[in-house]
Amino acid sequence: MVTIHLQPQSRTSPASANPRAKVQMPKFPQPPTFADKYAERDYLKGRLAAAFRIFGKYGYDEGVAGHITLRDPVQPDTFWVNPFGVAFSLIKKSDLIQVNHEGVVIDGGEVRLLNTAAFMIHGAVHKHRPDVLCDLALYESFNGIVLAEKEGEDIAKCLGTKKASLLQNHGLLTVGGTIEAAVFWFVQLEKLLQYQAQLAADAAAGGRGHETIKIHDDDAAFTYKTIGSPMAGFFSAKPLFDVIEKECGQDYLQ
Repeated sequence: MVTIHLQPQSRTSPASANPRAKVQMPKFPQPPTFADKYAERDYLKGRLAAAFRIFGKYGYDEGVAGHITLRDPVQPDTFWVNPFGVAFSLIKKSDLIQVNHEGVVIDGGEVRLLNTAAFMIHGAVHKHRPDVLCDLALYESFNGIVLAEKEGEDIAKCLGTKKASLLQNHGLLTVGGTIEAAVFWFVQLEKLLQYQAQLAADAAAGGRGHETIKIHDDDAAFTYKTIGSPMAGFFSAKPLFDVIEKECGQDYLQ
């Protein structure tokens, strides 16, 4: 499940934002801006379709489960999401469906089936986080599949102002101010949980009576400022989108 818009976007590059960085980069690529909200909608729907292709490629689909949502720039109280039952690897821009905050599909492709869990979680996140453009969630709730409005509200409140959440018995949730950032946070979080290297290292060290060397708080904060900012997330996802564009051509933009 993906959600975009986490924090206000910084217009500085990841490196130039940190005076400690030895190499000061002049300027990193920035998310495009639009005077025409309809042109912005069209562009973002294409990026959302690309995000689904990326998730399909990396095996982040679970049957018919999982969703990525995009706040509509024309009607910000609505969002675009994948239709229920359409494979991530086949999703095109024209397949996406537009949903209002009453859970009604008001526009979109031929398949207009809406995953109830998608609406409950993403609707709540978009409502409580006006800074979020994109919201990603993939599953296996707190209590399993989210079908109740209260649980969606609880998830949104637990997420707070953060960019990621681990949903017990359910899956992962990341959000971002851009589709790219939300995708990158999800990919990195999935890798982290898959390896669980730190947990294994702690367990092994504990068995020998030793402790692992932990990163200092100052170093952790500096690392976040360098590669954990919204703009760093946006830029870090660029290779993923570049590769999927090369592999899929214009198909996902149909």
